Amino acid sequence: MTEALHAIGIAELIFWLSLAAVFYAYFGYPALLFLLSGLMRRKIRAGNRDYTPTVSLLIPVHNEEAVIERKLRNTLSIDYPADRLEIIIVSDGSTDRTGEIVGRNISGRMRFLKLPMRSGKAAALNYGHKSATGEIVVFSDSSIMLDKNAIRSIVLKFQDPAVGCVSGEDHIEGPGGEGLYGRYELFLRNLESRVHSIVGASGSFYAERREACEPFREGLAPDFLSVLNIVDKGYRAVTEPAAFGTMTSVKGVKDEFRRKARTLVRGMAALFSNARLMNPLRTGVFSLELLSHKVARWLVPFFMISLLVSNAFSSGARPMRSSRPGLFSDALAGLAFFRIGGLHERTLGRVPLYFTAVNAAILYAWFLYATGIRMEIWNPSKRQA
Repeated sequence: MTEALHAIGIAELIFWLSLAAVFYAYFGYPALLFLLSGLMRRKIRAGNRDYTPTVSLLIPVHNEEAVIERKLRNTLSIDYPADRLEIIIVSDGSTDRTGEIVGRNISGRMRFLKLPMRSGKAAALNYGHKSATGEIVVFSDSSIMLDKNAIRSIVLKFQDPAVGCVSGEDHIEGPGGEGLYGRYELFLRNLESRVHSIVGASGSFYAERREACEPFREGLAPDFLSVLNIVDKGYRAVTEPAAFGTMTSVKGVKDEFRRKARTLVRGMAALFSNARLMNPLRTGVFSLELLSHKVARWLVPFFMISLLVSNAFSSGARPMRSSRPGLFSDALAGLAFFRIGGLHERTLGRVPLYFTAVNAAILYAWFLYATGIRMEIWNPSKRQA
């Protein structure tokens, strides 16, 4: 009897520790950032609103015939001095009409580069970067339509010599949890910018000092790797809310699952190949940001599982407590139906399903990482029309 009570006590402890870990990952860390931003806010010196350094806008594409013409029109409508903006489009072995459409719409300040065979996004970015001449390199996916003042806004903070990378913001249109999750991420980035540095830039739209850029590596998330390299060089990476673009949501949960899993496994590879940056003696508060924003979030599905198991063990003796993890059991039930194709996205509501898909993608990404799979070949996400 005593041993059984002792085991129940351990299960209770595991339950509450797991719950605290999940709470910290999604709510405690933002609260801590908010507190730190009031105690140690770092200002950015960017007072000249007419600052216009030379810019290279780099757009990697692969089979983008559905959106590339709109992207080109959007790019040419950007308000920035024409003699200070070069546009470099790199085709990563496109086999559709992308090249034909670009050729039909190309202008004098555009350059169209082609990789002869499919090589991956990192190779496309490196190929384009080699020919870039601007002081600032702006990376933009074809799926995001930039605000006309986006380039002017994103370069302003480079007036501060401590800033090496600036992230724009993705505004997601359409139903689903992706937009809500995206707004949550933007909220965190703004707080991180005030305290020290963001831990990840928008993969669809961000900028770096060309002199500080390092070659991209296959299998590592380019946007995350850029931030890690910048901080390792002693710079800050920050966000600029006025620099934004608009994109539609990913077509379905399964597409989002695949996109998220690829992003996650490449993010894990990028972080663990730069594990020294998690040392607080080396990077100070940035190490706390990495551990809290990335590692703690990546551990959430394991804590959710331990919540269910510990609750099941303890509730056998105390039935009144069996309903505690309802949210987590509902989420896992939703995942089960989702995986076998028997659940329509509207059944549980898009936001809970998105949360479920994200955490399922994290588990899958851990499996991919452990087995050495990096999903190196890049397939642009299918988004709503």
